[in-house]
Amino acid sequence: MPPPLLADPAEIDLDRVVYCHDEIYRILPQQFEFRQLDAICHYDAQARIAAARRDVKLDEWWVRGHIPGHPIFPGILMLESAAQLSAFACKYVDGFRGMVAFGGVEKCKFRGVVTPPQTLLLLCHEIENRPRRIICETQALVDGTLVFEATIIGLMMPSM
Repeated sequence: MPPPLLADPAEIDLDRVVYCHDEIYRILPQQFEFRQLDAICHYDAQARIAAARRDVKLDEWWVRGHIPGHPIFPGILMLESAAQLSAFACKYVDGFRGMVAFGGVEKCKFRGVVTPPQTLLLLCHEIENRPRRIICETQALVDGTLVFEATIIGLMMPSM
C-alpha cells in the first residue's frame, strides 16, 4: 500500500516558478545532462516541504538507449532528481554554504513507469537536519499518481 503523500498535489501549481532552472543551478553544482530539475514550484518553510517540476521530454539523451521504441525514464534519474531537490532545499532554506553530497538511500520503491512526454511533480520533506547530514522523504507523482518514493540521506561537505 502506498504511503500518504507528502503534500496535496492539487495545492501545487506546476506552472508557478519560485526558482527557475538557472537559479537552481547557481546553487547546485550539477552540469550538462545532470541538471534534472526544471523549476522549484513550491516551498513551505514551516512544514519543510519543497516541490519541483521535472519535464520528461522525448529529445533527452537517455531516450535513444533506455528501451528503444518505448523509452522509460530511468529510475536512477528519478532518484537523482529527488536528491537534487533535497540538496536545493537544504542549501537554500538552511543557508548551507558547502556541497550536499549523496550519502545514501533507503526505502526506495518505483511504483509506476514514466514515459516522455510527461511531467514529474517531485516532493521533498526534510525530516532531519544535522551539521553533517540531512534526511529527506521524497516522492514523485505523474498526474497525481505516486510513481516513486525514497528516503534520501545527504552528507554535508564543506566548500570545495
